[in-house]
Amino acid sequence: MVNSFLSDDEVERYSRHLIMPEVGRVGQEKLHSSSVLVVGAGGLGSPIGLYLAAAGIGTIGIVDFDTVELSNLQRQVVHSTNGIGRTKTESARDRLLSLNPNIDINVHQTRLTSKNALDIIGQYDIVADGTDDFPTRYLINDACVLLGKTDVYGSVFRFEGQVSVFASPDGPCYRCLYPQSPSPGLVPGCAEGGVLGVLPGIVGTIQATEVIKMLLGIGDSLVGRMLLIDALSMKFQEVRVPKNPDCPLCGKNPTIHSLSTYEVLCGMTEDIFEISVEELKHRLESKDIFLLDVREQNEYDFCNIGGTLIPLAQLPSRIKELDSSLDIAVLCRTGRRSQRAVEELKKAGFKKVKNIVGGIDAWAQKIDPSVPRY
Repeated sequence: MVNSFLSDDEVERYSRHLIMPEVGRVGQEKLHSSSVLVVGAGGLGSPIGLYLAAAGIGTIGIVDFDTVELSNLQRQVVHSTNGIGRTKTESARDRLLSLNPNIDINVHQTRLTSKNALDIIGQYDIVADGTDDFPTRYLINDACVLLGKTDVYGSVFRFEGQVSVFASPDGPCYRCLYPQSPSPGLVPGCAEGGVLGVLPGIVGTIQATEVIKMLLGIGDSLVGRMLLIDALSMKFQEVRVPKNPDCPLCGKNPTIHSLSTYEVLCGMTEDIFEISVEELKHRLESKDIFLLDVREQNEYDFCNIGGTLIPLAQLPSRIKELDSSLDIAVLCRTGRRSQRAVEELKKAGFKKVKNIVGGIDAWAQKIDPSVPRY
């Protein structure tokens, strides 16, 4: 850990904080001795990390398991073109240290799981959630409640964003707001639905603001409130998020006392029928499989490998267009929506249906590099 006093260089660096009565030297030293875990070094994690580093948070942990890709750079501003191919944790660490060399950066090059979450999160004072999938959001929330840590939550989709603060002692947790996860594929992530590149900057900056306020104990936090952002109409709304006394995690009589398998909780089971892009290529060449694309029309127009297009939202009303006697392979961008489509088809009595692992993105990487990635 860094020392809790400020050098002459740091006094100059943080001078605009030091002259604020709400921060001052005592507050800046408090930030200097604090630690924050940023989960995800992507669209939200980028502005969170940058502004926490600039603010002088003494120790910042970064959890991510991915590498930098060209398609990230439209919104993940902590990375650069020269960093393509590097791990996101290393790329982010170097950028944050170049911004402020007076802080410590801990790199956790791993996926956050129920096996390591308590150990990793337990090392920090507060958590900033920059993830984009439901299993990890529930995992972070549950671990924070069990450990008594605060979870500063944010999410983005297309032009819309959400920010709130969960798992504080007197406030609600994520399960109070969302007792049950939506079915997989029902709510697409940024990888499937897209996101305005600047939106994560807005949401992530608000998250960083909430982290700093919580650490300093100043202002009115978003505990018990959800800030809704519509960048297309540029409107901000606020809704109340009450603490649920019957919440199984943070309620009066909790029944959840440990972490669970969150992929199962969110319906993301591993027993779903799957097919690799390599096997798909062979089957398409043999013309013994029917290819169903469940992406949106604009995605299909941008790039496709043939097949029949039925967007996921239209599948229930158009399912009669499909022949249940055929072997069907279902395609989307990365495999999430197609997984949901496979589940819908299986419920409808289709027996020979498979999810294409990795979707068209895997096809572009492993089979045909001429197919654009997005």
